[in-house]
Amino acid sequence: MTRILHRTIGPAPRTAVSGRGIYIMDTEGREYIDGSGGAAVSCLGHNHPEVVRAMQEQMAKISYAHTSFFTTEAAEELAVKLTDLAPGDLDYLYLVSGGSEAVEAALKMARQYFVEIGEPERRHIIARRQSYHGNTIGALAAGGNAWRREPFKPILPETHHVSPYYAYREKQEGETASDYAARLVAELEAKILELGSDQVMAFVAEPVVGATMGAVAAEADYFQGVRRVCDKYGVLLILDEVMCGMGRTGTLFACEQDGIAPDLMTIAKGLGGGYQPIGAVLLSGRIYNAFRDGSGFFQHGHTYIGHPIAAAAANKLVDLVADPAMLENVRRMGERLQEGLGSLLGQSPFVGDIRGRGLFRGIELVADRDSKAPFDPSLKMHARVKRAAMDRGLLCYPMGGTIDGRQGDHVLLAPPYIVTPDEIDRIAERVADAIKASTTE
Repeated sequence: MTRILHRTIGPAPRTAVSGRGIYIMDTEGREYIDGSGGAAVSCLGHNHPEVVRAMQEQMAKISYAHTSFFTTEAAEELAVKLTDLAPGDLDYLYLVSGGSEAVEAALKMARQYFVEIGEPERRHIIARRQSYHGNTIGALAAGGNAWRREPFKPILPETHHVSPYYAYREKQEGETASDYAARLVAELEAKILELGSDQVMAFVAEPVVGATMGAVAAEADYFQGVRRVCDKYGVLLILDEVMCGMGRTGTLFACEQDGIAPDLMTIAKGLGGGYQPIGAVLLSGRIYNAFRDGSGFFQHGHTYIGHPIAAAAANKLVDLVADPAMLENVRRMGERLQEGLGSLLGQSPFVGDIRGRGLFRGIELVADRDSKAPFDPSLKMHARVKRAAMDRGLLCYPMGGTIDGRQGDHVLLAPPYIVTPDEIDRIAERVADAIKASTTE
């Protein structure tokens, strides 16, 4: 029996009692490889001694101070570290408690920016189908995850969606990566013109799409084209790096690999590594200056923003994750994982695509490899794989609705950055065994 409203109502989930490194143990003494870092959160694994020590030291100083009265040394230090490392002119930081909060804050920043500079008519948000930006109302509206949106559509603010970069299914035969990117950029420009180039305030996108499609990255110069179009029409570019940022793809910020910088960037999961709830918005100097020279404040706030213990944990996480040796391990182990999955599953009739960057890898499942036909949604193949993987001592992150919110299944892998070659091999073997068992039942 449980008094908790769990994500799924029924028997309570297994109870985790301890964790160390990339492993989690439950009350029955079973050990699991955390092959997805929860939901791409535990980037440095569990019970990292340096992070724990940093939190304890901060707790001994002060554990909470409301930001309407005080700032803290931990929060100020974190802001300097992140803005010094950030691309472009992302020179300021706004702290929150998680990814959905970060996206919500970024959307409000975009709106207030245009109010401050005398363009209050700009109100439209454009995002992409099959994206995910969070579960709060504004973030859910911006996202293109049809399944998550459906029950709440009547109360969601109006948003608009264009096609994602999804080469496996949507790049046309004979179309080059550059041609495909150009077609998608043209679609975005057409949507801006349709809505009114002086009416659109922001375009929101994940550099590497995470939960909804399973580690789908853009190729060629797609994001450079997006940046040009946004600049052409004065639209703010918001990049959501909540899941794919903070080292997950092999660079500290995922957009570094696309050669661009946004006006606003959201980060969260890898920022706190699961040690404390924390997220942030990085904002450009011109947005900050518009607030400073206008109303003099950002009209927003939550009780726990800038929490000093969370900031202390994040400070240590940033130190460790930004280390070139750590990022190099992410890249090398990511390549090893891709190769291992390809070797074990590359010829499977039930695996259509294996993709991703760094330690952010997705496996798209299909009922027929040649036609790319998905499994019948009623089979809930993603849920089968999750159960089979747990039975084999592996935590992975499968999802359904990969194609359109209803059809399609994928498995997301996002192990901690400290993973070793032997552990990578075990992750690949266990997820391959789980997929084979699930698709042959």
